[in-house]
Amino acid sequence: MGKIEPQPGIMDIALYQGGASHVPGLSEVIKLSSNENPFGPSPKAIEAVRAAAGSMHRYPSTDHAALRAAIGEVHGLDPERIICGVGSDEIIHFLCQSYAGPGDEVIYTEHGFSMYKISARAAGATPVVAPEHDRRVDVAAVLAACTARTRLVFITNPGNPTSTMLSADELGQLADGVPETALLVIDSAYAEFAAGYDGGAALATARDNVVMLRTFSKAYGLGGMRVGWGYSQRGIIDVLNRIRGPFNLSLPALKAAEAAVHDRAFVDSYIAENARLRVWLADRLADLGVPSDPAQANFILARFADAAEAEACDAFLQSRGLIVRRVNGYNLPAALRITIGDEAACRKVAEAVAAFKGADR
Repeated sequence: MGKIEPQPGIMDIALYQGGASHVPGLSEVIKLSSNENPFGPSPKAIEAVRAAAGSMHRYPSTDHAALRAAIGEVHGLDPERIICGVGSDEIIHFLCQSYAGPGDEVIYTEHGFSMYKISARAAGATPVVAPEHDRRVDVAAVLAACTARTRLVFITNPGNPTSTMLSADELGQLADGVPETALLVIDSAYAEFAAGYDGGAALATARDNVVMLRTFSKAYGLGGMRVGWGYSQRGIIDVLNRIRGPFNLSLPALKAAEAAVHDRAFVDSYIAENARLRVWLADRLADLGVPSDPAQANFILARFADAAEAEACDAFLQSRGLIVRRVNGYNLPAALRITIGDEAACRKVAEAVAAFKGADR
């Protein structure tokens, strides 16, 4: 009897590592490692989940029509061109399953989200890394990495963990320049935090080769519900729906997301507070000799002299109950990604870094 083996490439996949949430020996910590909304979800979303609890014995909608309509109304998009998934991660997986396979290539950038590589390998495709320049996507480098085998090009905008972003013109250059056989996927999980940015919606509306991805996990505070969505031409959405599980989103998750997307006052308030504290924390750390690029998300990427200093600062922050994110796996060993928490959390981070730097005052 032959040995049972997984498909080629599966064992080459490194397990995804989420942000830590515990520090050995400490019972109370402040988690700033997963870019979560520190204020939680909208009260209207919480109430929607409570109301849905009594119907958990019923299967949820298979077409997500109510949620797609709500998203379409808020963002001015055609609901028929929207697909909902278990986070935008699931839609990344759908795209790789549908459009890439053995012999094909999937491009992502040097500091891009690790799920692109994981999903490409799961589909049997070859992941290809395009270099970034000063922690920013390099359009020319991405296009130079494209070949006749390229099927998907993933761009995180704003970037994670960099928090830098491309302009609308640069995204248009990518859409113009990728091969005719490839889709440009603009992963805009942090779009709400970038003032004046539509996430690539206009580009995806106008072009046949662009997919926009969005999520409810960040600005809407629904990370635990796992709801994301994608927007593209109807033909692409039809392809993705053919491999989507019929009940991939639970009833409470659907109701929570529908309530959340309509509560504009709640999300706008959080975005404004995040922008204020993001600038304050970045400026304070810069004064301490810890710079970061102008950020367009709900985190900053704090840069240190070298990997040893970043590791030492991380350990010091943990000793004070502050959990941030090491980003060695994103080829940024001399940096720490720090989620923008509430004001008290931001002040504690600044005080701890000052103490670490010997500048506590």
